[in-house]
Amino acid sequence: QVQLTESGGGLVQTGGSLRLSCVASGRTFNRYIMGWFRQAPGQDREFVASISENGGGADFGNSVKGRFGISRDYLRTVYLEMNNLKPEDTAIYYCAGAGRGWSSSPPRLRDEYDYWGKGTQVTVSS
Repeated sequence: QVQLTESGGGLVQTGGSLRLSCVASGRTFNRYIMGWFRQAPGQDREFVASISENGGGADFGNSVKGRFGISRDYLRTVYLEMNNLKPEDTAIYYCAGAGRGWSSSPPRLRDEYDYWGKGTQVTVSS
């Protein structure tokens, strides 16, 4: 069992930056692909980014590619670095863990992830 807790959300102006953190409980953190999703009011949950178990691979959604980065440490934390933020980035951001292995097709679908955090709100003002 893995429990995930996000932090770092807040209010930022257009063009600003934020760094989200997700701390995982449990001893098997480095066995999981870790991902970030987001959900704006009235919209589906959208894939943002994922990182492989050893941190050597990363995948990004088209809407954030080139602006966001993802990283993880060996112990228990995964980070989402968000730069050049836009009002359309406003959403609740969720951390997620997937127990499947990294492959040529990293997981982007909500159903591919086994564990979820409760989310952290990011608001970008225009």
